[in-house]
Amino acid sequence: MDFKYSEAQESIATMIRDFANKHIRPDMMKWDEAQTFPVELFRKMGELGLMGVLVPTEYGGSGMGYFEYVTVVSEVAKVCGSIGLSVAAHNSLCTGHILAFGNEEQKKKYLPKLASGEWIGAWGLTEANTGSDSGNMRCTATKDGDEWVLNGTKNWITHGISGNVAVVLARTGEPRTRNNITAFVVERGTPGFEAGKKENKLGMRASETAELVFDNCRISDAQRLGEVGSGFPQAMKVLDGGRISIAALSLGIAKGAYEASVKYAKERHQFDQPIANFQAISFKLADMATQIEASEMLIYQAADMKNRGEKMTKESAMAKYYASEVCVRVSTDAVQVFGGYGYTKDFPVEKYYRDSKLCTIGEGTSEIQKLVISRSILKD
Repeated sequence: MDFKYSEAQESIATMIRDFANKHIRPDMMKWDEAQTFPVELFRKMGELGLMGVLVPTEYGGSGMGYFEYVTVVSEVAKVCGSIGLSVAAHNSLCTGHILAFGNEEQKKKYLPKLASGEWIGAWGLTEANTGSDSGNMRCTATKDGDEWVLNGTKNWITHGISGNVAVVLARTGEPRTRNNITAFVVERGTPGFEAGKKENKLGMRASETAELVFDNCRISDAQRLGEVGSGFPQAMKVLDGGRISIAALSLGIAKGAYEASVKYAKERHQFDQPIANFQAISFKLADMATQIEASEMLIYQAADMKNRGEKMTKESAMAKYYASEVCVRVSTDAVQVFGGYGYTKDFPVEKYYRDSKLCTIGEGTSEIQKLVISRSILKD
């Protein structure tokens, strides 16, 4: 497999670098400090086709594959992890779920608005007391004639306040029984659907994270995605692709921290020479580079399998697990390379360091990835 950027990927990367230097880099620390989610930025990204990367052109998307998608997420994340995270969540979770499991009417209704950036998407699976224990979720949907009544709260939801539409997973059966979860599309403005608490986070602060609250929220049966009870397997398939997203996000943050470290190590002088000349620094950079390239190979292996329609649960979990852990290690080492300056907000690696940790938690912790991987290799 050729891991070099294709002509299309190189074109995308150049476009994103130019866009980021003009529209992201100047304001990203201001957004980070204030925890501002820059909605209008995502409208502009929609005009470039970055909000519907995987959506077919017939629904207003870019019609690209996972190699190009990895390029988009990682290149954005090299500049700002928060913006990269929101691009990933919008594309792979809400938009991806409707693309994979919506009927034709639902696709035509929602995908063009999501792909253009006119609408921002959210995806609601996690709850306060049922993170990975989704079979015991407390958010319920009860059938009442031709309608469903939703009650409960979803937590840690990207775009929980600003999202125009959310795909919500709700329990439609008894706790811990098979086929007890169903997916629904819920539009902002629906009575009984409100945003709750906004989280005050360590990192990824410009990517909005908040509660979704449902209080006797009535929606039509036409808002149901797929069959009743099919929500959990749908979510697991969405998360297979989502793990590639977070792996790509991790890759971008790690590359950003690494490239900043190499540049600084060449410029910073001690004892009349660049600190890059000292083995303690050069070996640290060697470790960073090696781990980043290994991450990239795992990511593109999973992306290639996804493009070919093959089952890639194990491979995407491996990519997400390894790339996210590498992201934390590389960002930590980058702060060390910068020394005291790395601990200040005047230099870029402080933000990479804070942003990196989310990658080992979001869309399944590292421990959950190891569970997925071990079950896959032991099932036979």
